[in-house]
Amino acid sequence: MARVVWHVPVTVNSSVHGTGSTNALRLFRLRDGRRCAVGFSTPESLAALLGPDQAYTELGEPALRELTAPLGVDTLVLDPRLVAPPVTAPTAPPTQAPTPTPTAQLQHR
Repeated sequence: MARVVWHVPVTVNSSVHGTGSTNALRLFRLRDGRRCAVGFSTPESLAALLGPDQAYTELGEPALRELTAPLGVDTLVLDPRLVAPPVTAPTAPPTQAPTPTPTAQLQHR
């Protein structure tokens, strides 16, 4: 049976004292606010969603579950898709200033 490998995003923390670096799993949130861990079936799918500079490590599902269980994370998502609303380009400013409307003036007492 082939071993299934997940490409899991991590943050890389470099040591200040030059003794190396450590990786920490990146956790995400579901729509309902619960934390989850994510994995990708290919490095390309990870880069497509999180960017080409996103560091990752390769883990099997059991290892990922074992690492996240002590953190209270019991949900894993394979190949997530972006769920944020699409970004739209800003609209061009009006070419002519709108006609000012009369406003009430405040009186100081």
